[in-house]
Amino acid sequence: MSKILGIDTSNYTTSVAVIEEGTLIYDNRKILDVDLGKKGLRQSEALFQHIKNLPILLESHKVQNINAVAVSTKPRPCEGSYMPVFKAGETVAKSIASVLGIPLIETTHQEGHIEAGCYSIGFNEDEFIVFHMSGGTSEILMYNKNKENTVELIGGTKDISFGQFLDRVGVALGFDFPAGKYVDELALSIKETELIIPSRVEGLYFNLSGQETQAQKYIEKGLKKEEIALATIKCIAKTLDKLIATLLKTYNKKILLIGGVASSKYIAKFINKKYNGSVFISKPEFAQDNAIGVALIGLKKLYICNNRRD
Repeated sequence: MSKILGIDTSNYTTSVAVIEEGTLIYDNRKILDVDLGKKGLRQSEALFQHIKNLPILLESHKVQNINAVAVSTKPRPCEGSYMPVFKAGETVAKSIASVLGIPLIETTHQEGHIEAGCYSIGFNEDEFIVFHMSGGTSEILMYNKNKENTVELIGGTKDISFGQFLDRVGVALGFDFPAGKYVDELALSIKETELIIPSRVEGLYFNLSGQETQAQKYIEKGLKKEEIALATIKCIAKTLDKLIATLLKTYNKKILLIGGVASSKYIAKFINKKYNGSVFISKPEFAQDNAIGVALIGLKKLYICNNRRD
């Protein structure tokens, strides 16, 4: 029997999960507190909140009798990837593994997202394209399971991420941070707008800072909030549309959308209507920051390790 505890301490969510025999039996998360009007947290503030949150999230009988601990220790599987917030989860995971005398399995936040996304919809491709769309990351990746889950960056943003774009516009509209879900809900409240925020795409790379500036100008003019929200979401959808068209033409591989922005109802409706069968979207609860994918990676690595010993 294998029971794996997963821990993830990203920029804005403390997450723990337990996978037992391939089944999710525990999933608990807490979004970090951000004061109204602020656009984020300093790393030191986020780290402190993670340290407070983890003992509370781990208070469950479902966390007992585990066989291994898996934890994300950095944002992405590449050299130089580092954020202090991941030290909170890493420290707790190492302590648990040491005290219990069980294996510690390290992975990354991005790989956890990919694994959770695949698990959520039963996506079993060996080689595919991943579009990671979150508050801190907007990257297009080539992912190959047959090369020890090699992740190759092939495109992405040149400035801010989709999540930053949504959050900054949302906060300026008066919503709490993170504000993406509020912008999404507001955009869905109307059918159309004459407001336009042009998309800017070059190959597989794109820009969003100028688009944020345009949205802020609309806000300063006192235009209707719901129309600004819709124009913002439509800009993201149009950017995705251009990128996906290029990806399908260039690589002819299936595409998986992951990350918090992938949980947008507006974007899901747009993508499913136009790219059904070619582009797949993680289920919303698995697209947002979580430790489910981290625990799943831990289960796979533990299985491989045990088989080698046998």
